[in-house]
Amino acid sequence: MIRTAIALVLALALAGCGFQLRSALSLPSDLGPIEVEGRGRYSPLADSLSLALRRAGATVVEGSESGEEVARLRILSERWGSTPISIDARGRAQEYTLRYAVVFELLRADGEELVPQQAVELARDYIQSPTDLTGADSERELLTREMQRDMVASILRRIDGASRQP
Repeated sequence: MIRTAIALVLALALAGCGFQLRSALSLPSDLGPIEVEGRGRYSPLADSLSLALRRAGATVVEGSESGEEVARLRILSERWGSTPISIDARGRAQEYTLRYAVVFELLRADGEELVPQQAVELARDYIQSPTDLTGADSERELLTREMQRDMVASILRRIDGASRQP
C-alpha cells in the first residue's frame, strides 16, 4: 500500500515539474537531399554526421555534381587541442583538458543559410600520470570517440533548433 502511494506521488511530482522526453530530430520538409562536406575526404565527423542524418530520415548524398542542387552541411573547421591544467612537484603534467572545436553551417540548395556559421566547443578533463602510462593512450582514444559522438549530437540539436524556429 505504501509503495503504491509513493509511486503515485513520484509520478505526480514528475508530471508536475514539466519534464518531457526530447522529441525526434526535426528537419525542414523542404530541405531535400543533404551533402555533408567534411574537412577531409575521410573525415570521421562527416561520416558520423551523415549516418546520424540518415537515421533522422534525411536523404544524404555523397559527392554531388556541381549542377545538382542539394543542401550542404559544411564543416568549415575542426580542431583538437590538449592543455595541461595541473602539474606535480617535478613540473610534469598530470591532468589535461582535451578540447574539440568545430565550426559548421547548413545551407539550403539555393544557398540560403538555414543554420548560420557557428562554433561548437567541447572540453573534457582527464588524468594522465607521468609515472604510470599504462592505458593512458587508450583512455584518451576512448575520450576522443566519446567527444566526437557528443559533437554530432550537438550539431544535430542546433540544426533541429534552427528548423523549429519560424
